[in-house]
Amino acid sequence: MAKAAKTIKLEQTGSAIRRHHSQRSTLIGLKLNKIGRTSELPDTPAVRGMIEKVHHLVRIVDEK
Repeated sequence: MAKAAKTIKLEQTGSAIRRHHSQRSTLIGLKLNKIGRTSELPDTPAVRGMIEKVHHLVRIVDEK
């Protein structure tokens, strides 16, 4: 049986308005673009780095 990949569930809590374009692009890369939206992503170092870049705009809802 294959081992299930770990995932992170994120929610956007802050607006991308008046943010640097790289932060907006990072939110889009995290599948977020409006306050209140959620997305579930694999728990990888790349995703963790993206979360760290916009940590003031998102929150981790759940880690599986």
